[in-house]
This record gives sequence, C-alpha cells and structure tokens, in this order.
Amino acid sequence: MTKAPATLPVTVLSGFLGAGKTTVLQHILAQSDRRLAVIVNDMSEVNIDATKVKGGQTSLTRADESLVEMSNGCICCTLRDDLLVEVSKLAKAGRFDGLVIESTGISEPVPVAQTFAFRDEDGYSLSDLARLDTMVTVVDAGAFLKDVGSGDRVDERGESLGEGDDRSVAGLLVEQVEFADVVVINKRDRVDEAGLAQVEAAVRTLNRGARIVVCEQGRVPLSAVIDTGLFDPEVAAGHAGWIKELQAGEHTPETELYGINSLVYRARRPFDSQKLWDWFHRKASWKGVLRAKGFFWFGARPQLAWELAQAGGSTQITPSGFWWAAVDRDRWPQPDGERPDQVEDWHPIYGDRLQELVFIGLSLDADALRASLDACLVPEPEARCLEALRAQPDPFPSLQDAEP
Repeated sequence: MTKAPATLPVTVLSGFLGAGKTTVLQHILAQSDRRLAVIVNDMSEVNIDATKVKGGQTSLTRADESLVEMSNGCICCTLRDDLLVEVSKLAKAGRFDGLVIESTGISEPVPVAQTFAFRDEDGYSLSDLARLDTMVTVVDAGAFLKDVGSGDRVDERGESLGEGDDRSVAGLLVEQVEFADVVVINKRDRVDEAGLAQVEAAVRTLNRGARIVVCEQGRVPLSAVIDTGLFDPEVAAGHAGWIKELQAGEHTPETELYGINSLVYRARRPFDSQKLWDWFHRKASWKGVLRAKGFFWFGARPQLAWELAQAGGSTQITPSGFWWAAVDRDRWPQPDGERPDQVEDWHPIYGDRLQELVFIGLSLDADALRASLDACLVPEPEARCLEALRAQPDPFPSLQDAEP
C-alpha cells in the first residue's frame, strides 16, 4: 500500500445544476486506483456499485469514513464550519491519496478556496493538512450559452440558499468558470461541432488560464482533475478574461471566428450621470453582452469610483472606493517617488480617474457599443470643470460617506 501524501490534495467540483458534476464524480471513483475520500452534499445521488471501484479502495457506504454526507445546504456557505471539521478529519486519518469535494450546483468556488486559506486566532489553517489542488468547473455544452445569457435568478431554477438569495444564474455560472483551473465541457454529444467550438470560445474568453476538457457522460481523464498541482490562489484570482483584457489587452483572436469578441472601453472624461444611468437601463445597450466588468466615474460625484459587474441579464453597480485625486494629499500613504501623481498616466485635471470597462459577448458590435458610451461622456470643455459638474442630476444610489 502506498503511503498517503503529507498534505491531502483536494479537488473541488463546481458547476451549475444539471451540468453533470455527480456523473464526473462517479467516473472518477469508478476508474481511479487511488484511495480517494469524497465529500458530497447528497450521497443518494452517488449511485455506483462499490464492487466496480478498482481494488475496492473506496467504499460508498454511509458508515465508511471515506464518504461524508453533508446534505443540509451549500458546502461553501452554510456548511463551512462542517467542511473544516470533515476535511481535517479525513486529512488526519492518513489513509487517503486524495479528496474530492462535490459542491452544490448553486455554490460559489471562491468561499471554498478561502476556507482552505483561513487561519484562525490559534494559528491553525486547513492548508497545514490539506492542499487545495484543483478547482474544477463542469458546464453543460448544450445549456451553457443559453444560461449565461439568461436573466433568470437561481431561485427560479428550483434551488437557492434561502430567502433573499437573488443571485442570477448567469452571474453564478460566470463566477464558477472564471475561478476554475479546469473547465470540463460535459455533454459534448448535445451540440454539433460549431456549437461546441462556440462554447469553447466563450469559456476561453471568460477564463484565459483554465485548461479545457471536453467529454461525454462525465468521462474525464483522471490526470486532468486529480492531483494536478494547478491551483495557485494568486494565479486563480487573475484567470478571469476581463482582467487579462484590462491588464494587457490580452485577447484570443481565434475566438472571434465563433462569434465571441470583446471590447475594452477607456476614457478620461467623466460620464454624465443621467445619460449613463439611462444607458445602463436600456435593454439595447446589453445586446450580445455575456460579461461586463470594470470601473467608472461620473461628474456629479467625482470623488467616487464605481464598479460595474454584469453577467447575462444581471447587472450590479456599486461604489468601490475613492479616487486618489479626491483624497487630501496629506493622507496619501505612498512615499515620494511612488505617489499617485508621480505615475505616467496621472491626468492634470482628472488625476487617476478613468473609465475602464471590459465587455465580452456574442457578436458584439464593438464600434456601436463604444459610440453609445462615448455619447454618455460629458462634452468638452464642460468636462474640465469638476466643481460645476457636481450640480448635475444624479440618479445613482445615495451614500452616507460621500466624501473621503
């Protein structure tokens, strides 16, 4: 018998309802000759004959420690404390070569990763015993593009975290894909070659760094999802395609062959708050947009940086913080030579204020989109008088801390 690893490698399976996570898990268990521990939310869904598991290494009985049933809610949210306990127990047992956690179809991957990174007041961290190895997201080839472009809420699909869970299906799908090390495009048989290419292009545009595995009936190569060593928290945080676009204008031209394209919109002048508010609320503005992310500012409140986060039919607009240009220079923490006004792109009037938005979508009319946003900017020379712009109509949500 091989010796268990010093730190237990953990694979986390995420994916929306019906994508086929449980089928992928069953395939892993049926084909692996490793001693795998499993944590699921509903063990009744894991229907596999233990005699078919190679070498009898993994037993799927409720009494066996190698499978822990967590059926009271979302693994990464309501059961985080239980997850800490159970993963610690399995890691300390020293009997297993790896652990697979199947999260619910409505769970978000980031809190799972944070569970492993968390260190309590006594200095204990789950990462001392278990190593988050691979974040896997399973998507349904036949439903992905429709779901990521829909305006449905999660609770309208039959599951939710309870009252007040108003998350969108598209937003959840995008988050699951953006944070993945490996994206498994399952149910490949449900689309033709052109449809599959379009799904792959969409996934690649949403996540530049993920490995893509295409399969039918959950038949993934074990080496692609188990003990890969792919997960790195800093790298994972930068996988999202919109981040790559903003940082370096990095894009994949070949995806445009399948109708997936993007636009990085940048401008220095402030937006007219009323025009921008109207633009956000026009359905035509979002034609073809699957994902939008970035920061913006407007003249009525020039001190605030606002964040746009859009996926499918769900759009969130929230204040993100204050521009350095709006903060008294005596309160700047940077030393001389690194001050915000000493960087190359500091504007003599606007300072560090900048419109910087990324749009990813299906057959986007980039020129029309850019023109429609340009039309929302305050025209010259009015844009240069920031104090006068404060008197503009402002339909955006009010804030108590409107001054830095």
